[in-house]
Parts: sequence; C-alpha cells; structure tokens
Amino acid sequence: MSMASSGVEGADKYRSYLSGEGEKNTKWKFGAPPSYDIVNKLFEEGRTKIWPPGSLEHEVQNLVKTWEMELFHKANLDDFKTLDPNKYTFSLNGRKGITLEEIGKLGGGYNPLLQTSLPENLRGYNPDKETAESSHKAFTTTFPRGFALEVLQVYSGPPEIVYKFRHWGYMEGPFQGHAPTGELVEVYGMSIFTVDEHNKIVKVEFFYDPGQLLGGLLKGEKLGTSSQETASSCPVLRSTG
Repeated sequence: MSMASSGVEGADKYRSYLSGEGEKNTKWKFGAPPSYDIVNKLFEEGRTKIWPPGSLEHEVQNLVKTWEMELFHKANLDDFKTLDPNKYTFSLNGRKGITLEEIGKLGGGYNPLLQTSLPENLRGYNPDKETAESSHKAFTTTFPRGFALEVLQVYSGPPEIVYKFRHWGYMEGPFQGHAPTGELVEVYGMSIFTVDEHNKIVKVEFFYDPGQLLGGLLKGEKLGTSSQETASSCPVLRSTG
C-alpha cells in the first residue's frame, strides 16, 4: 500500500508531490516549491522513532507530511493530490468539521489548528486576526529550524487512519512580541485521517491541547514594539512541517 508516493529522483524523501513532471504546472503560494532541508535535519536529529520504508508507520508519516505541505504551499485546489477538495473536512478537538472554503475564511495556515473559544483578551495568539501569511511568518520566525513532525504510533490503517504524533521545535526567534527562549517546544496529540477508495483524504480530525504549544511560546519576556519583529528569510526556505 502506498498512500503518498511520487518516485521522483532527488525529491524530498519524506514528502511526495513536490517536484517532477506531475508538478510542472503547480501554483505555489510563495512563488516556488518549498525546501524542507532545514526541518528534515531537525527531524532526523530529534525523532524518537525510525520507521522502516514500506511500513504502515512510514507510509502514514509521509502522508501526513505531504498533506501538510500541500495545505500550506499549494495555491490551487486542483493541484492537491493527497485529498479530495470537494469532500474534505477538518475538525479540531471535536468541533464541527469545516470545509476548505471555510478554512480559507479562517485565514488558513495555522489558524484552523489554533481555533479557540477563549475571550479575545486572554488569547496569546488570536487566529481571528491572523492571515495565512502572517501566521506562517509568525511560526517560521519563532522556529528558524522548523517545527518537525513525527508519527509515534499508528493504531489503525486505512480507511480510518488513527495515529499519535509529536511536533517539536526550538524557540529561537520572537513570537507575538515575546522574546525567544531557545527552549524546546513540543506538542503531543492524536489524529484521525479518513481516506476514500482512492486513498484521498476526505476527513481530518485533530485532538491536542493548543495551550501546550502556546504556553511554550509565551514564556519569554515581552519585547518593546521596536524589537518585536526580526527579519526572517523567505518562508519557502524554512518550512515548518
């Protein structure tokens, strides 16, 4: 079984559909396909599991990384190959599923993953006021080496893929006006990917505590307004997933 496989020589070894003949007409949000070299290095240095090629865990991990890449970087829904854009829904922590159109209205990027019912004055990060671009910049700035993902365990295979994940990075840049701490920030959670008979994702459900992420990013002291932003290199070159 191969859920996300491109077979393109020289392509990213953890993600499909980034290069090759099948992507020659792909429209990229940042003007070019992303490079994951930096975050792949962080992943290889910090992962706790090494799944053998061809194993279910390896396939699921690559599917999740490819899905994340397409959502963050492909501008045209017709270029998505991991999911069916007409059926796809996403839900966070048991909320009602939302469509790709509704995700777009939330701003895309990290905003759907950081939905919150907290009052605005208590939000360390307010997805209602962030765009996909500002969200992406915020996280690529605070995690200059990327925000790596590994699959820790797969409990069931398709059509309903249930897995446990770990996301981690080092807060080496400011976040929402808070100074970098240099500390490891990591998040654990569960997810369910439902795929159809063509192995296209039609439903994604995430279960995790956003406070586990934001708590680590808001520990640094508050910066002055002139120090809140630092120059960040092109987000294409420092992808977070």
